[in-house]
Amino acid sequence: MPRFESADGLSLHFVDEGSGPAILCLAGLTRNAGDFRFVLPFLSGYRVIRMDYRGRGKSDYADDITTYSVMQEAADAIALLDHLGIERATILGTSRGGLIAMLLAATHPQRLAGAILNDIGPEIAPGGLDRIMEYVGKRPEFADYDAAADGLKAAQEARFPGVSRDRWRLHAEALWVEREDGLDLRYDPRLRDALIGQAGVGPAPDLWELWDAAAQLPLTVLHGENSDLLNADILARMQARAPDMRAVTVPNRGHVPFLDEAEALDAVLAHLKAYT
Repeated sequence: MPRFESADGLSLHFVDEGSGPAILCLAGLTRNAGDFRFVLPFLSGYRVIRMDYRGRGKSDYADDITTYSVMQEAADAIALLDHLGIERATILGTSRGGLIAMLLAATHPQRLAGAILNDIGPEIAPGGLDRIMEYVGKRPEFADYDAAADGLKAAQEARFPGVSRDRWRLHAEALWVEREDGLDLRYDPRLRDALIGQAGVGPAPDLWELWDAAAQLPLTVLHGENSDLLNADILARMQARAPDMRAVTVPNRGHVPFLDEAEALDAVLAHLKAYT
């Protein structure tokens, strides 16, 4: 099991597969390396690195939950590139991973060959964070993966119409671990406390400044048509400040596209072909 040590002594898990130009895959807030399972088969010809953030997946949980932050996770991402001897990588960032990519564009632009952001921008649409806080840190109320597949399909059908039950079961397997008493989280539940604590410390940072830094790099943004985090208005303002970015709306998807949809996959592969 490949691992590396963070500056503060945590053992962090990653997966390193393939050869070619490097792609560093950064997952969503509560997710892990399994977040990219659906796009991975299409990335032959590239070196694909997927990391578990601290407190997620197979990585160590932190004693100090204040380190569950975008800033620290960005530092861990750079530490992983250093560990692997990779000078520059394209970031494929889903949600939280896209925020990390924007921060890295501002702090370590020389390490980024470009960025592909999956349904995230420098501003969160009203209601999106409220929905996230409804589930972060809370154990799911499903007895097993089959029950989760039924529950996810029913709950997500409006935003993800037509997605099969089998796909939702695979998604549940990546999100949660099955135990004798039901499904459990694949991340530190104290992540919720970390988010609440960060929200209560001063005004929120202006992420548009980070966006302006990202706009200097080759940039593609995927937008779920039914997303409650990245809406059309925010996307238009992003485009106005980054006129060279490629923006692709993925139909019949909320937050976040799976990345193997035809529109998403075409955009990912076009970006990689053009800029790696």
